[in-house]
Amino acid sequence: MITAKLFCKTLPTQTQKKSLENFVEKKYGEGITLETVIDESISGGFKLVVGSEEYDWTDEGRVRQFRDSIRHIKSGEQDITTLLKENIKSFELQAQGQEIGSVLTVGDGIATVSGLENATYGEIVVFESGIKGMVQEIDTDYTGCILFGNDDNIFEGSHVFRTKKTAGMPVGMEFLGRVVDALGSPIDAKGEISWEGTRPIERPAPSIIDRSPIDRPMETGILSIDSMFPIGRGQRELIIGDRQTGKTAIAIDTIINQKGKNVICVYVAIGQKASSVAHISQVLTTYGAMEYTVIVNASAGEADPMQYIAPYSGCALAEYFMEKGHDVLIVYDDLSKHAIAYRALSLLLERSPGREAYPGDVFYLHSRLLERSARLSEKNGGGSMTALPIVETQAGDVSAYIPTNIISITDGQIFLESDLFFEGQRPAVNVGLSVSRVGGAAQTKAMKKAVGTLRLDLAQYREMEIFTRFSSDLDEATRDQLAYGQGLVRLLRQPQYKPMKLHEQVITLITALGGITLGIPVMKILGFREKLLDHFNTEHGYICAEINNTELLTDETRAKILEIARDFRENKYC
Repeated sequence: MITAKLFCKTLPTQTQKKSLENFVEKKYGEGITLETVIDESISGGFKLVVGSEEYDWTDEGRVRQFRDSIRHIKSGEQDITTLLKENIKSFELQAQGQEIGSVLTVGDGIATVSGLENATYGEIVVFESGIKGMVQEIDTDYTGCILFGNDDNIFEGSHVFRTKKTAGMPVGMEFLGRVVDALGSPIDAKGEISWEGTRPIERPAPSIIDRSPIDRPMETGILSIDSMFPIGRGQRELIIGDRQTGKTAIAIDTIINQKGKNVICVYVAIGQKASSVAHISQVLTTYGAMEYTVIVNASAGEADPMQYIAPYSGCALAEYFMEKGHDVLIVYDDLSKHAIAYRALSLLLERSPGREAYPGDVFYLHSRLLERSARLSEKNGGGSMTALPIVETQAGDVSAYIPTNIISITDGQIFLESDLFFEGQRPAVNVGLSVSRVGGAAQTKAMKKAVGTLRLDLAQYREMEIFTRFSSDLDEATRDQLAYGQGLVRLLRQPQYKPMKLHEQVITLITALGGITLGIPVMKILGFREKLLDHFNTEHGYICAEINNTELLTDETRAKILEIARDFRENKYC
């Protein structure tokens, strides 16, 4: 038999008691006993508790309901007083049942709760202290929740309230140029952000019918990538390598390269140092990229639940821009730390550990995130979301659990090798292990024609270099082949924060593959490239404009570039 408890400061009248009994009988059926409890903490009204549900008709409950009813009124409304008066006149107290649970244990960002029998996976709950949490484990005896805040004010026995809502991320155009946390709150000391609504952080990926083929480039401005491993708008290209090999540098250069290209960028920092994120924000501001970029930061000092939801929050924000018809670039830096945060939460929730102590659903953790990247069809607005997930390896081991998982989810990977990095090759892209499964479909016709046999020439050079390491007597043809390969490798070096435009990449490739740089000492090749590009920009701007505007490369233009480059080397370069 269920007992309904009525908490009040003064006993109800017979009429009030009869009305309450009728309400309980109508809601829960017959045979329920109504027990009255005097509670001096209640200022006025009644609080009815039936099982795990609570109906709050106290003075505080009435105020809370009214406050919730006027949340839609924005501070910018022209006559807020009139709107408030209208809401007060039309306000009616609702018999809203609120399911309440009780905290069993709390610690390490995890709370176990009893009493929330109807709570669903991913639902947001609110603790008595005001801290929000999310349901992540549903057991027969308890519900496991992750906490989005400090758990100092949550104690055993304190109340937990269901919201019947899933986690959401506030969205709006005013987020551009801002740094926010994983819940969408600003952390850059630039004031509040006016948002247009909220979007669920977890949602299904666009269906095949809603997508279009990937056939437009998302240019990084990095010669070695745009020429050999092109990234298309809507693609997922993994950046993978050991610690301190330039993974984040590639992502930041790509963001800087989107200036003036009508692309919105979202940079999600997961488990990074706060100082590192501040430096990235400063760099983007310096190069004018912050105005079209949002940084979502869940730093290393924040709790694991915040690091866990950060990429989903950033993805929800990126989807908002994508569905408005924008092309969006989102960087997840990095998903290794994301997996580690999820592993910590799973172990604290007492889930069974599997390989490398990760839970069994760690593959789904990233697949449901990265599958949301897409290029939408024109019927759905034509927007796109391109994902650059970053993964850190240990001693170059790409066969570890998390790297292999994400490699199988993405459409290619850019592998950065430590040995190349320490040799001074920046970016340290390993041509043999890197690949783009979209390939030339996402490349401009000018780049596709200019790149020619670059990748094959580099592969032959690498093979010959290894073979000739043990030989001291080389014939002239072999020496020429090695010198040519060394020149190509040197030309692929590029300083940070200086992405190359399309015409600069095309001219560099044509001159290198056309043999113009042969005979120039390796140490002077980069200097030659800079002077040659300056010469084209100042003296032959019409060629640069033609390549950039048409994205085409005719045989006549190619021949003209070779002629100008040959003349420059013979008569003007010194």
